[in-house]
Amino acid sequence: MLSSTSRRRTSHVSHRRTATVALAGVAALIAAAVQSGAASAAPAKPQAGKVNPAHVAVKLSPSQRAELIRHADAGKAATARSIGLGAKEKLVVHDVVKDADGTVHTRYERTYAGLPVLGGDLVVDTAKSGATKSVIKATNASLKVADLTPAVSKASVEKQAVQRAKALGGSKSAADSVRRVIWAGSGKPVLAYETIVGGLQDDGTPNQLHVVTDAATGKKLFEYQGIKTGIGNTQYSGQVTLTSTQSGSNYTLNDGARGGHKTYNLNRGTSGTGTLFSQTNDTWGNGTTSNAATAGADAHYGAAVTWDFYKNVFGRSGIKNNGVGAYSRVHYGNAYVNAFWDDSCFCMTYGDGSGNADPLTSLDVAGHEMSHGVTANTAGLNYSGESGGLNEATSDIMGTGVEFYANNSTDVGDYLIGEKIDINGDGTPLRYMDKPSKDGASKDSWYSGLGNLDVHYSSGPANHFFYLLSEGSGTKVINGVTYNSPTADGLPVTGIGRDKALQIWYRALTTKWTSTTNYAGARTGTLAAAGELYGTTSAEYKAVQDAWAGVAVGARSGGGGGGGTSYENTSPVSIPDNGPAVTSNITVSGRSGNAPSNLSVSVDITHTWRGDLVIDLVGPSGTSYRLKNFSSSDSADNVSETYTVNASSESANGTWKLKVQDQAAQDVGTINSWKLTFP
Repeated sequence: MLSSTSRRRTSHVSHRRTATVALAGVAALIAAAVQSGAASAAPAKPQAGKVNPAHVAVKLSPSQRAELIRHADAGKAATARSIGLGAKEKLVVHDVVKDADGTVHTRYERTYAGLPVLGGDLVVDTAKSGATKSVIKATNASLKVADLTPAVSKASVEKQAVQRAKALGGSKSAADSVRRVIWAGSGKPVLAYETIVGGLQDDGTPNQLHVVTDAATGKKLFEYQGIKTGIGNTQYSGQVTLTSTQSGSNYTLNDGARGGHKTYNLNRGTSGTGTLFSQTNDTWGNGTTSNAATAGADAHYGAAVTWDFYKNVFGRSGIKNNGVGAYSRVHYGNAYVNAFWDDSCFCMTYGDGSGNADPLTSLDVAGHEMSHGVTANTAGLNYSGESGGLNEATSDIMGTGVEFYANNSTDVGDYLIGEKIDINGDGTPLRYMDKPSKDGASKDSWYSGLGNLDVHYSSGPANHFFYLLSEGSGTKVINGVTYNSPTADGLPVTGIGRDKALQIWYRALTTKWTSTTNYAGARTGTLAAAGELYGTTSAEYKAVQDAWAGVAVGARSGGGGGGGTSYENTSPVSIPDNGPAVTSNITVSGRSGNAPSNLSVSVDITHTWRGDLVIDLVGPSGTSYRLKNFSSSDSADNVSETYTVNASSESANGTWKLKVQDQAAQDVGTINSWKLTFP
């Protein structure tokens, strides 16, 4: 959604940040980066990489995609056993992506004892030979729920959810549905209820509040809105070509070239599909609100350009990648200042704006909102916490991509979100990708409390990352707009171009991320994607590292501006719950003498209740250097720190190890990456 606090009420969801992102097996995907656990010094001037054709997703016909899904479905029991799932766990095929080298990325949902597992989604990468290459899980926690009988009643959790919906402006007195589930989105998996309450919020936005409640205690565990609302602008795209369907003497807004996408007129209604736009000539609207078909033409055009963008840029055939079009509804409600994507109807809906004078049917709104549908049918990023920020940023990023792709002289491409609508009445955009904080609420960089913000504001660092990766830092003018993008560490970032940045983001979204992916996991996923597409020694790979460092997520590549030489291991290592220590290695070679007295050790670990962790650096001699002690009172999530170690008694060359042990029960995590920097 495209949010504004000046015209509509927004809900600021505050909850414990989802931190555990299990990316086990990504090492196999980026093995070239750290052969045998060793990482080499980054070349001072890495060469721009060319896309590795082996790792490009092939365009699947609907029948080919259906066959791959049927094959995955037939083998799902064997797959579950091969990846170590328990006897009560079963897989449900959700989506499939196939690379040119025959690698198949199959996305699964999971059930436990017949119950859906929320936060149990995973991606299995299978080689052409059929061998499993890697598994990326939303959670590494073991699914072991001893008691599947709720201790609290369905009626009590329904009442709680309805009250919560009313607090957010809902109008219904009963829930639409209540079902038992296993909640695995954070911490230890537990039996829970998922309650969905529909109705309308106080600004007229349809409400599908999902509330997850612990079935043993009645405690609320999680909530999110199933409707992703947004604000568009009133700008028209000028005279454009529309694809319609003729039947006899009538034409309808039915795009048979794009999956049968249809555009309907709700005529101020708020339910159903309304009436399909139909008339006796093929010229739609007159450019003003005096003709109802004007909004229909804008919406129809936006849907067509978004379809073409995904097809021609990524080889994706429709939102679900199955060749089937969604549909659009315009003239929703009375003076409704919003637009939204709804998964349940698989449709886009547009209001007519304040005083019904400015239909919110712009091109970038279509790109933004329909991209929520793509996210829902790929990574399924939870619409809350850090994953919610990444969800919103994905729509901003893809909406920006759509705007540049259209190459429309009336609405030129830019890195400003909602720049034409003036929803705040002061001529400013809703959001700025080069410096998100200019909107007064979004954040430029990651920090530990980011997940507590409204998802439109926690999207800031990801939007900023995308801008830095595309265009680089500093001042520049693009299509007549002046940008000046800073970095969190004050060091420059060199952009790789928007086209490559889009490819990296999309590949991570479709093959690396899960519902619980947070910012640390987004970095790991985009690095894996960049490594597969362009190589792990390429300028593109290092730019991803530097752009994330520019928004305070992870360490620099060491290839520019840092003043030292860095060695990094980006192969994820799972940390078992209250188990033995695990290690991740970096082999340093080609240096002379001993290590410095100020050796920099940067650590990126996702782990709920980080106080459970003890972290050591082990030198080539076997000597351990304590980086972090156990602390029973430190309940915060994740370790993203840079430590300074006096390692002057160690030879610089040799194998260095990061040693991590979880010394308490109930929480698990992952070593995402770590890095040594020699000044």
